[in-house]
Amino acid sequence: MSILEYNGAAMIAMAGDECIAIAADRRLGVQYQTVSCEFQKLFQINDKTFVGLAGLATDVQTVAQTLKFRNDLYELREDRKMTPKVFSSQLSALLYEKRFGPFFVEPIVAGLDASNKPYLSGMDLIGAPCFPDDYVVSGTCTANLHGMCETLYRPGLGPDELFETISQALLAGVDRDALSGWGAIVHVITKDGVTTRELKGRMD
Repeated sequence: MSILEYNGAAMIAMAGDECIAIAADRRLGVQYQTVSCEFQKLFQINDKTFVGLAGLATDVQTVAQTLKFRNDLYELREDRKMTPKVFSSQLSALLYEKRFGPFFVEPIVAGLDASNKPYLSGMDLIGAPCFPDDYVVSGTCTANLHGMCETLYRPGLGPDELFETISQALLAGVDRDALSGWGAIVHVITKDGVTTRELKGRMD
């Protein structure tokens, strides 16, 4: 078993029409033993930017705290909010500078830019990014999530349709994975704000 799979995770970010959604499961496990159903894997950076961290739980918390510190420092120095693109570049640089002893996380970044256009990025544990237009997945059941997203996703979804699509994709994906699931959380980001909903999943 890869160290990235040790604690289990499943997350999706998906772009809509002037909105974007990011969703993750809540399970924290030690291999096949479940420890908690309330583990936080999604972190709000500012009003329009979220990051999801899948991987080793200790590194998830370390990277999240480092990112919060760097974001606060940026806002103090620059006197403005960090855009998703800038944040993604900073995260990529943070991971790459630790490449010889890496953080065992595979992040996804979701947000809206200044013109409310959706921005998505995903990267590996040394910060090599990709920038899809539709959706990005990470975690221990990426094959399942890719299949569900390819089936359910279509361009131009509104906030309510986007919530429904990302929720069904995540819940169906984690049902075939023993290392993730046990409930989920979904954030939908629009120009008017963030809507957060919790989902109940199978507990077996």
